[in-house]
Amino acid sequence: MMRSGVMMLTMAVVLSGCVRGGYESTPVEVNTPKGKVTCQLYSPERVQWDEAIAKPDAMSQREADAVCIVRGAEQLKAYRAQGGTK
Repeated sequence: MMRSGVMMLTMAVVLSGCVRGGYESTPVEVNTPKGKVTCQLYSPERVQWDEAIAKPDAMSQREADAVCIVRGAEQLKAYRAQGGTK
């Protein structure tokens, strides 16, 4: 029973990576006071997935991811202003 649970979890993780690939945008660079953060943004419906793929040494990964989520939220707001429904 435990083995099948581990296998199901592994499959879910692998498949979630495959699913994300279809939603990825071209990486976006964001200038911050601590340096440039490169963000992998996803479609407007997936702002919570936005993440930093490169960051300055002076910034934590969590802080860099937060910068990317803010950038994704800005793009979502612009998408909605142009008539996007999500």
